[in-house]
Amino acid sequence: MYTDEMLESIKKVEAKRAENAAVEPRRMTADEKDKLLETYHPDYITDQFDTIKIGPNKGEKAPLELVQLLQGKSRINPSEIKLDRVDYDVDVLIIGGGGAGSSAAIEAHKAGANVMIVTKLRIGDANTMMAEGGIQAADKPNDSPAIHFLDAFGGGHFAAKKELVYKLVNEAPEAIQWLNDLGVEFDKDKDGTMITTHGGGTSRKRMHAAKDYSGAEIMRTLRDEVLNRGIPVVDFTAAIELILDDKGNAAGAVLQNMETGDLLIAKAKTVILATGGAGRLHYQGFPTSNHYGATADGLVLAYRAGAKLLYQDTLQYHPTGAAFPQQIFGALVTEKVRSLGAKLVNVEGDVFMHPLETRDVCAASIIRECKAHKKGVHTILGEGVWLDTPMIELKGGEGTIEKRIPAMMRMFGKYGIDIRKQPILVYPTLHYQNGGIDINTDCMSGVKNLFVAGEAVGGIHGRNRLMGNSLLDIIVFGRDAGKSAASTAKNVQIGTLTLDHVNKFEAERKSAGITDDTLSPKLLPTYTHGNPRWEAK
Repeated sequence: MYTDEMLESIKKVEAKRAENAAVEPRRMTADEKDKLLETYHPDYITDQFDTIKIGPNKGEKAPLELVQLLQGKSRINPSEIKLDRVDYDVDVLIIGGGGAGSSAAIEAHKAGANVMIVTKLRIGDANTMMAEGGIQAADKPNDSPAIHFLDAFGGGHFAAKKELVYKLVNEAPEAIQWLNDLGVEFDKDKDGTMITTHGGGTSRKRMHAAKDYSGAEIMRTLRDEVLNRGIPVVDFTAAIELILDDKGNAAGAVLQNMETGDLLIAKAKTVILATGGAGRLHYQGFPTSNHYGATADGLVLAYRAGAKLLYQDTLQYHPTGAAFPQQIFGALVTEKVRSLGAKLVNVEGDVFMHPLETRDVCAASIIRECKAHKKGVHTILGEGVWLDTPMIELKGGEGTIEKRIPAMMRMFGKYGIDIRKQPILVYPTLHYQNGGIDINTDCMSGVKNLFVAGEAVGGIHGRNRLMGNSLLDIIVFGRDAGKSAASTAKNVQIGTLTLDHVNKFEAERKSAGITDDTLSPKLLPTYTHGNPRWEAK
């Protein structure tokens, strides 16, 4: 399975393993990080971005693929939609069935609202399910929300909305307790104390985990709670346009059955967008760790309705996506592997960076090692560097890998790679949408009665997210969005339903000379042989 080059490189890694394990590489200075990012991080490659020509963010930059969708053509002709034929009438309509949407549904239902979830795949088909490493919360004696705030705010390059970070870190301990009470099986010591570890950019061990399938365990628990409460879930049904009322407030959505193509009308006093990320747009041709439906739908729908975006020009490329074998190309290799002691080494077997730098710095370092220093290991789909997993048991003892990261062991084991004995090849993979829809502390967007939670939000993490803060934000802001939407719905009087904003947006497209008739939202990715926008480079 390995090429001769790989085998030769592995010998060098093995020969230097003991020495590498004993040495702690220095951390980069702030100036070194800034120069590295500006030179090698994908967010700084100017020809991969375009200027938005219409809408609330006119004149700002965004990735080419996202600009095309933001300025895209609606999937509906408003004149053909009968808004008086309402198929669903609820207090709170939640679009998206991942962790944020499920958390919102649970809290809105608890508050007495008539709630419904619609999701274009199935409940649980979400990036939440894909998350592995853990969820942050400062709930140990040597830690505090204030320290968590400093880590998160600094890790995001001081660009996040402070009020959102404040909410994130202060509600984190309660979020952990809420999940624990619902039945999430967190890793615990014999006395019941939760086991916590470091993540990249953290100054304290505050990462709570369920082995290395934390997201799956959280999503399992949330899904069960939604179903046990009897909250209606309409699977395989996508929102393709928001509906406003004559006062400009969110009042529902036009839905499309993904199997039959039939259109349905959902009327709601409040709407929560929890549509997740954008990895399946494969920005700059990168592979992705995201689930199949991650195509930035929420950003497109909200933008066309008049909501402003924030930091839409920044993405997170997880530094350790699987680079080999090709069957799992781009799959997430959790940061927990590095927090347990594995280090990144190049083709010569040399450690080239501190393993727990922030994700953007780590990703840029790997790209530099391969592209500029020419010290990557070549594969059939590109190149990568070694993540020396046997170091974990060299440091932590035999059995550590099977106990702490069994999912990683299984994923590579299917292809004959025993990560207890062999290093694994990694390269950055498109992982997280740092930017998204701008919200206030009540989770409301610039469109009244339109709330947003989860990865579709911009501003919580600034321009880079720390490990474990995404599982945290879907719980904190999912719960808060559910509470806010349910409370707001009590006093909403819906006006006349309208799709006038779609007509106005189309007129703006024509006025700006946009002739591209790409339909948006995209809904599902397109995979065709020879498509340069997703194949690895």
